Amino acid sequence: MPAIAAATVTVILWASAFVGIRAAAPHFHPGSLALGRLLAGALTLLIFLAIRRQGLPPRAAWPGIAVSGVLWFGVYMVALNWGEQLVDAGTAAMIVNVGPAVMALLASWLLKEGFPPRLLAGIAVSFAGAVVVGLSMSDGGRASILGVLLCLVAAVTYAAGVVAQKPALRHATALQATTFGCLIGAICCLPFAGQLIEDVSEAPIGITLNVIYLGVFPTAIAFTTWAYALARTTAGKMGSTTYAVPVVVILLSWMLLGEVPGWLTLAGGALCLAGVAVSRSRPRERVPALQ
Repeated sequence: MPAIAAATVTVILWASAFVGIRAAAPHFHPGSLALGRLLAGALTLLIFLAIRRQGLPPRAAWPGIAVSGVLWFGVYMVALNWGEQLVDAGTAAMIVNVGPAVMALLASWLLKEGFPPRLLAGIAVSFAGAVVVGLSMSDGGRASILGVLLCLVAAVTYAAGVVAQKPALRHATALQATTFGCLIGAICCLPFAGQLIEDVSEAPIGITLNVIYLGVFPTAIAFTTWAYALARTTAGKMGSTTYAVPVVVILLSWMLLGEVPGWLTLAGGALCLAGVAVSRSRPRERVPALQ
């Protein structure tokens, strides 16, 4: 139950990030938005780390933390920010949700997690739902090719980052892995520091506060709850839970932006949730027949 609760928090906060990124896109460049978000997240995580009195991760955890920091916290965030400047949130959510399929394949190959039939079935159902959601929110399917490619880069680096983080969690706590992964990502984005200063000086205060929100909640809190849940299940199964993100994006867009989803969008969202349920279900144990 704690792992399910943690995954639920992650899904809700990550979904809110799609809305937050879209709001910041007219005022922040992709790299500066990533750096601002990561700096806010890293500061928050360091405070949590000090309160919890957790020091540096063990040496064995650093390779996985470093790879996830560069790919997931660094490249992923820049690519997603750039992609969301060119395509709408629904299309971005659909494409990024290719990630769990890549994640399951990488986990099967590198982490020897195997291909449970229910996981594969859930991925297939949820991916179909994500496609329906994306198409229903993509303005008739007209999307920037560059934007689509950038979101695909985000999906692949997200998947690779999760698979790299999983072994690190055998040695480090969720808070340690998230904190130092975020710090490494911020270091990778330091070349955008000048652009960040310029964007902050010109952006409305509300948009700057939105960037801080992205750092504290969808980054510091959500990435930590993700790592907590990931340490307690497989990478493939955790990846399948993110198929619920487009559903939450629809609800948030409805509440915050006044966008009422159509029936096709709702049908796609239902498929996403159904796939998550299938992937997380367990086969029933056979009851031996009476002799």
